[in-house]
Amino acid sequence: MEKRLYVGNLSYNSTEEELEELFKQAGEIESCHLMLDKFTSRSRGFAFVEMATVEEANKAVERFNGQDFQGRPLRVNIARPREERPPRRDQNVHRSQR
Repeated sequence: MEKRLYVGNLSYNSTEEELEELFKQAGEIESCHLMLDKFTSRSRGFAFVEMATVEEANKAVERFNGQDFQGRPLRVNIARPREERPPRRDQNVHRSQR
């Protein structure tokens, strides 16, 4: 069983520190990564939180899924494994160079 959590429906104003404070209530946190837009550095509205144990991860899902956080109901569940993706074409290459 996984101990990495997907946390969605976050306010765009949420910070990693605020998420860490919330999830500490369910146990020890190994990591917290708020996903940011690479162009604007603004939150994309979701994060990944890794708890120290599977039991703490399950406790966090039960406790926080659907709970109001900064005016929005959180979506918290066990994160799916990352899928392998084919390499992306370089978007910065001019058409004449292709």
